[in-house]
Amino acid sequence: MGEFDLIARYFKRPARRAALGVGDDCALIQPAANTQLAISSDMLVAGRHFFSDVDPRTLGHKALAVNLSDLAACGAKPLAFTLALALPEVNEPWLAGFSQGLLALADAHDCELIGGDTTQGPLNICITVFGEVPVVGGRSQALLRSGAKAGDDIYVSGTLGDARLALLALQGKLDLPAEVLTRVRARLETPTPRVALGMAIRGVATAAIDISDGFLGDLGHVLEASGLGARIDASNTTKLIAAHAYLTGAKGQFGMGNSDIPGFVLAGGDDYELAFTAPPGRRAAVLSAARAAQTPVTRIGQMEAEPGLRLVDAQGQPVANTFRSFDHFAQ
Repeated sequence: MGEFDLIARYFKRPARRAALGVGDDCALIQPAANTQLAISSDMLVAGRHFFSDVDPRTLGHKALAVNLSDLAACGAKPLAFTLALALPEVNEPWLAGFSQGLLALADAHDCELIGGDTTQGPLNICITVFGEVPVVGGRSQALLRSGAKAGDDIYVSGTLGDARLALLALQGKLDLPAEVLTRVRARLETPTPRVALGMAIRGVATAAIDISDGFLGDLGHVLEASGLGARIDASNTTKLIAAHAYLTGAKGQFGMGNSDIPGFVLAGGDDYELAFTAPPGRRAAVLSAARAAQTPVTRIGQMEAEPGLRLVDAQGQPVANTFRSFDHFAQ
């Protein structure tokens, strides 16, 4: 099968909202009036971001999900995406599963594939996604990392740490019961991009970021961009990991318990939840947005004028911060 046959069979679809889609030298997108384009790219490399034996359908899902998560953090509505795919060989069953997972998530978010490239080489997936955010009264409604204010509450969506738990189990560093591994593996391999929540908190949140490399590390980007510090209530971590009940009961039997939970939650990575800030006076609006998006959120800290990141316990006493989030070039 040649390159263009591969594209036609697995990835070419009729253009919907795009002015011109797959099959020409460029795709054409016509943004709606009074909107801005939000654009983001992510690359997934075999052996670095996913196991070589991962189910291709879940890999297709995750490849797009991590990009949609970036749009969610900006408060953008998905429009379209391009796919650049390097393949060691043409494996049709693999391509069928990968394209099914990819396009199923694309259809769920009305985000159409409009172009890209294929080549032969080590397995590598690069997606560029396009979304739109409203411009109201000449001002963009995009959520930025730089918008947080001192005194703002800090929230996280969903749960954190389960993906890290799954990764350790798949690496053979932790022994999990089959039913627990199945549950947490889904969080690692098929994350849910919080697109609905991102759009719902436009006009309410002051800043946002998606959690890909670990909560504390990603929050640090908001602190730097906003020129602020933060205080995080580390005692909240026990309720932020979905596998909490298992971990608590596993102490001694599997070598971990409550003392291990903060590391998973605060620096685990691969969560693809949202961390965002909002004024204390908008707490009701935040909860209303979360209900509308059918996504739970937890208030976990507060932005402060003094630079730096501080962890405290339930009594407000300092907790040592020994957690390090993922860094591609520091591992």
